[in-house]
Amino acid sequence: MQHHNKIFALVDINNCYVSCERVFNPSLNNKPVIVLSNNDGCAVARSQEAKDLGIKMAVPFFQIKDIVEKHQVHVLSSNYALYAEMSRRFMQLLADFVTPQEQEVYSIDECFLDLSAYAEHINLTDHAHSILKRVFRWLGLPACIGVGRSKTEAKLANHIAKKNKYFNGVCNLVDMDPCSIEGLYQTIDAGEVWGIGRKHAKKLASLGIHSVMDFSMASPEMLRKQFSVVMQRTSMELQGISCMQLENAPKARQQIIASRSFGHRITELEDLKEAMSLYVQDAVSRLRSEKLLCGCLLGFAQSSPFDPSKPFYNQTRSYTLPEPTDNLLILSKIATNMVNELYAQDVTFKKCGVILTCLEPKHTHTHDIFTDLHDCNASDDLMNSLDKIQHKFGKTKLALGASMLPNRTWKMSRSQLSQNYFSWNELLKIE
Repeated sequence: MQHHNKIFALVDINNCYVSCERVFNPSLNNKPVIVLSNNDGCAVARSQEAKDLGIKMAVPFFQIKDIVEKHQVHVLSSNYALYAEMSRRFMQLLADFVTPQEQEVYSIDECFLDLSAYAEHINLTDHAHSILKRVFRWLGLPACIGVGRSKTEAKLANHIAKKNKYFNGVCNLVDMDPCSIEGLYQTIDAGEVWGIGRKHAKKLASLGIHSVMDFSMASPEMLRKQFSVVMQRTSMELQGISCMQLENAPKARQQIIASRSFGHRITELEDLKEAMSLYVQDAVSRLRSEKLLCGCLLGFAQSSPFDPSKPFYNQTRSYTLPEPTDNLLILSKIATNMVNELYAQDVTFKKCGVILTCLEPKHTHTHDIFTDLHDCNASDDLMNSLDKIQHKFGKTKLALGASMLPNRTWKMSRSQLSQNYFSWNELLKIE
C-alpha cells in the first residue's frame, strides 16, 4: 500500500556503544575510543576520533594494535547489559512523543517515529531538536534525527545529519528546498541508500547510477526489471511515496540462539558441558521473558574453521520434545546429554551453542489430554521462583551447575570490560 502524506523521523544514537560508555566515564570524552566484539576480536563501535584515525568498522583488533598504541586509543570490551538497559530507556523516552502505534524499535540504537498526525500543528525541525535535547538531558546520549516522507527518506536524512555538522543533528528533507536536496543527493553514493547492498551498488554503477540523485531519477519500472520489486519500492520511497508502514508489533520469534566463541580453546568434555549449560540458561531466560515454549532443541559444537593445521569439526544434534516447555531443568538436561554425542577426542573446540526452535506462545498452548497439569503447575512455580531470585540477586547467585562460577577457562575474553552501572554490586560510587 502506498501512502502519499506520511512523515517519518528516524532517531539514531551516535556511536551507540561508545556513547553509552562515555555517559558513565566522562574521561573518555573527546578521546579516541573503540569497543570490541566477543572475545575482544574486532572493533564494532568507534568514536569519531577513532574513525578519524582510520580505524575501520569490524577490523580485527590485532591489525590495529599499532594505531591503538601510537595514538593512545581507549579499548573496551562489549558491555551488552549496559547497552541493553540504555537502549530500553532511550526507546521508553521516545515513546513519550508518540502513541504506541506510531513507534517502531528498529534496532538497539535506532527508532522510527510516525509524525504524520502532528505535522500540521508543529514545526518538525524544532520538534526534532526538542527530542534530541531531552535525550541528551535525560540520558546523556548524543543522537541525530532524519525526517522524511518515507522510512527510506528518513533513514537517508539521518545519514545526512550525521555527516554534516551544520545540520546540528537534524536533517528535515520534508521542509527542505528541492534544489538543496538535489545538491546533497549528488554528493552521496547510491550504496548509502537503505536496502542497497554492495552487489546492487556495483550493478547500479554499471547502469550509470552512481549517486543517490541518479537513483532517485531512475525509472522504478526499470529497477524492478533489473533487480526486484523491493528495489522499485526503494526508488519510490526516495521520491516521497511511502511504501513501508511502521512495524510497531514485534515479529514472532522463529528461534532463539545462544552461542559464544570460547576465550580459550577447550578439549575436555566437562568444559564443553559447562559452556553448553550456560548457553541453555541464557536461551531459556529469553524464552521465558517472551512467554514462549520450546518444542525442539538443537545443540552444536565446532572447532575453529580458520585453523589450517587441523580439519574443521562441526557437529549438530537435535531433540524434539514430546511436550513444548520452558522448564530450564528439562532443556538443560537434554542439551548437556547432547554434548556426549557432540564431543570428540583430539578436537580443539572453539565454539558451541544451542538453538531453541518450534516456538509458540505459552498462553495459547493446548495441553495433551494425558498431560499431568499438577506437574505443569509445579514446574511453573519452580521456574517463577528461580526468575524472581535471579531478578533480585543476579544470575550468578543461583544457577545450574558450575557454569556461572568465576575463572572458567572457556569463558569469553573481556579483559577491558567496564562495570554494569545498573547492577547493585557495580553502582557508581561518588567520593
